[in-house]
Amino acid sequence: MQKIFRYLLFILTLFCSQFSKAQTISPSKDTVIQLYGIVLSADSLKALSGTSIIVENKGRGTISNNQGVFSIVVEKGDVIRFSSIGFKDVVKEIPTNLKGTDFSVIQLMVNDTAYLPSTIIKARPTRAQFERDFVNTNIPADAYEIARENTSIAKRRILLSILPADGTEAVSSQMRQQAQKYYYQGQQPPINLFNPAAWADFIQAWKRGDFKSKQ
Repeated sequence: MQKIFRYLLFILTLFCSQFSKAQTISPSKDTVIQLYGIVLSADSLKALSGTSIIVENKGRGTISNNQGVFSIVVEKGDVIRFSSIGFKDVVKEIPTNLKGTDFSVIQLMVNDTAYLPSTIIKARPTRAQFERDFVNTNIPADAYEIARENTSIAKRRILLSILPADGTEAVSSQMRQQAQKYYYQGQQPPINLFNPAAWADFIQAWKRGDFKSKQ
């Protein structure tokens, strides 16, 4: 008898929980609203594309298309924020006593005016001063002029003298030194005092100014 009573109590409890859950869910279905409309500028009634329509505290939203039209599913009581660059934000709340499942809006956005500090433009005192300043104005070089200056012989010499060797150049130089050392191991390395090619390289380096002191 006790087992039958326990089974009946269990079934009754399960039925009550399912009934209360159904009562909780069914009203929420009635709160779902299809919000749609168009976003226009208040001064010219021009459609605003790319306007953000955000449901606050819900992490959901959408944007208006090229004609300013939008559509999004919301719930009654939701707070909707309309935001567009250059316009003031507009916040609207979906009515809780709304009849039906559709809600349309025509949202007008007002320009957000930014006041900048005043700027005073003064002319040159004399024509001669204007001509002098105009002639002495430094015009920045274009990409071709910058490339020509950076690839000139003088600029490459300066860069070669001040820039340190990178990893590849340092390893190559070390490998050449080791190869030369191993090549003449056990014998006297040749002296380039009477080598015409060595003298030619020395004269060219002297003409270039490679032996000048660098300050």
